[in-house]
Amino acid sequence: MAAENNGSVLIIATMDTKGEEALYLSKCLKELGLEPLIMDPGIRGNPDFPVYVSRDTVAKRGGMTLSEVQMIPHEGDALNAMITGSVIIVKELCDQGMIRGVIALGGSMGTTLASAVMRALPFGFPKVMISTMASRNTRAFVGTRDIVMMHSVCDIAGLNPMTRRVIANGAGAVAGMVNAGGRIKQERGNLRQVALSTLGTTEACAARLREALAAGGFEVVTFHTNGAGGQAMEEMIEEGEFDMVIDLSLHEIADNFYGGEYDSGALRGTAALRKGIPAILVPGNVDFIVTGPLADARIKFPSRRYHAHNAAITVTETSAAEMAELGGRLAEISEGAHGPVFILVPSRGFSAFGDKRGPFYNPARPAKFIEGLTDRLKDPGILKIFPCHINDEEFSAGILSCLRAMWKVLKNPG
Repeated sequence: MAAENNGSVLIIATMDTKGEEALYLSKCLKELGLEPLIMDPGIRGNPDFPVYVSRDTVAKRGGMTLSEVQMIPHEGDALNAMITGSVIIVKELCDQGMIRGVIALGGSMGTTLASAVMRALPFGFPKVMISTMASRNTRAFVGTRDIVMMHSVCDIAGLNPMTRRVIANGAGAVAGMVNAGGRIKQERGNLRQVALSTLGTTEACAARLREALAAGGFEVVTFHTNGAGGQAMEEMIEEGEFDMVIDLSLHEIADNFYGGEYDSGALRGTAALRKGIPAILVPGNVDFIVTGPLADARIKFPSRRYHAHNAAITVTETSAAEMAELGGRLAEISEGAHGPVFILVPSRGFSAFGDKRGPFYNPARPAKFIEGLTDRLKDPGILKIFPCHINDEEFSAGILSCLRAMWKVLKNPG
């Protein structure tokens, strides 16, 4: 017997190829007390299944008729047309409170479409993707969102004992998220939220900051600056999630400039400044570039010092010229500030790899960064240089002192 209805969940499925499976998923959700709504963004065939949002509607919201989409010769272009309409529709359903979660099933094309829709939905909104692609590198699908990728193991082609089990588990997963979300009230109250970026090589500093900020009534959200992490932080800053930012690890700027693995785009480090919220910028971890295996690093960056972090990741020392260039880039970023900003620089090293016991120790290298920074910096009053290493207690204390001063001014303007 079905439980009490706990809300609507949207099923995204191309009904020409996944109709039978979508109906089974719908049945599973009903048994769990949820109301399933099916959206069909398919293009081919003439499926005869009941749906909440038809393929004609999806195409129309994307600015085309279904016939026009079907005439597009390249399947990728046709898919993009249906993605446009799907995103518009699902965002509206979410914004209007019509749905409490979304679940989809698909192969490569279905996963591409459904995950694009999910990436447009807010953090915390339940998103489950049952996919044949979930055993691969899923960054292209997940991006910076909290999407649960469930590997279907076998192809999603008809109902059998394996597909039934996987689909039922997916239904259970999204139902659990929906029900848990109803019980857990995300209330920030008067807590001030701080975004903090870091990597393991600046974690000693980050840990002291988290402890002190928590004791002072701040709530800290930490982002691992591995490319996706920095991008996620920038997006959440834009969405208004944070009151302040401590960008302790601006390493992704180096990888963006020089083709490293942890590239998060050309706008890294700019969101807080555009929003006008207090920001502290620190050149943490810019003394290295993340590359792939050691053999690849030696080809891409010859005649450097390397550190093989593991079999898949090598870090390569940033050159003196690159350090100066990165200093200039940070000065350029600071010019876009619409609120209080400080650049804090530890003059004796920017990461654990650059301390006296590290593989990239070079006491002259931070000076090159500072030189490039000061040459381009239009407002020297925002720069504070500390005669210590980034992981020294003196530096974390300096960050906290600066942050408290910024917050005090905001609370008591004039």
